[in-house]
Amino acid sequence: MPGTIHVTHSEAPETGRVAHLTIDNQAKLNTLNPALMADFVAAMASLSGDDSLHAVVVTGAGPKAFIGGADINTMAAIATEAEAEVFITQVHDCCRAVRACPAPVIARINGWTLGAGLELAAACDLRLAAQSARFGMPEVRVGIPSVVEAALLPGLIGWGRTRRLLLLGETIEAAEALDWGLVERICPDEALDTSLAEWLAMLGAAGREALRLQKALIRRWEDLPVTEAIAAGIPSFASAWRTDEPRRMLGAFAHRRR
Repeated sequence: MPGTIHVTHSEAPETGRVAHLTIDNQAKLNTLNPALMADFVAAMASLSGDDSLHAVVVTGAGPKAFIGGADINTMAAIATEAEAEVFITQVHDCCRAVRACPAPVIARINGWTLGAGLELAAACDLRLAAQSARFGMPEVRVGIPSVVEAALLPGLIGWGRTRRLLLLGETIEAAEALDWGLVERICPDEALDTSLAEWLAMLGAAGREALRLQKALIRRWEDLPVTEAIAAGIPSFASAWRTDEPRRMLGAFAHRRR
């Protein structure tokens, strides 16, 4: 079996509506094969069209792995450059689908996070990891470079640490990943869902449309020179008034302070 993508939803007053996308290929540490990647992209595209979502959570099934990388057997069977390009484009499509999702996407990291798995985590907006999580980019050890969304790593951890991961193929523990800035928070394994709930409540307290505007603006900041990035915030701020969210939430805040 190539594995399965599970999508469930939760909804509560404190969090709003949240989608939970689980990559389930536990027999192979949730590694990504072509069929699983196609299903992942389709699931993310469907969630991207759901305007009711406050957040999306991406995780791996079971306690052993978030995503253990791309499927080694599939890559070992690649015979030509053209086949290699098709395969790695699928990895990129998964990451691009996460970055294109209008709602904030949280990586709930619950174990081994390697290669394509780390690239997918880097594509998420926030990363929460269990203390048992392990991170690495071991591609050079099997004769290939780390590519596509590995290009996001310097923005998270700097060039020197990126070179350590990509050239040395090092594996690091969760505490070091936190120190580097590779993840935003770590917690005991048994507290992973409690910590996730805290983040979802924080997102739930924010304006849903404001979060979407903020994510889109952050994406633009990544690509723009600083002067243009600053200027891009003006129409983003103004467009918040296309809905009643600012008037409603600012009014409630002002009333609470009286």
